[in-house]
Amino acid sequence: MKRVLWWLGQCLLVVAASFFLLYGISLFRSAYELNEPFNFIMMIFASNLIILVNAVLLVGIVLRMINVYKLLKKGSPGEPGK
Repeated sequence: MKRVLWWLGQCLLVVAASFFLLYGISLFRSAYELNEPFNFIMMIFASNLIILVNAVLLVGIVLRMINVYKLLKKGSPGEPGK
């Protein structure tokens, strides 16, 4: 049960990071519709920060999931049937 909850939590984190990554991309695209230079620059910086943080989180979560999957597939010496 503990493993299922861990995988479910990781999947929820992937979904959340993907949502905010797409939100950052949409902010970036909408920045080009602004007419004032100051607002344009602030929107570009804010969207790039959102994209950067969520891309790093997404890569980190996926890499952790891959490593745990490899460890579970390999099996521990104390677990029967693996």
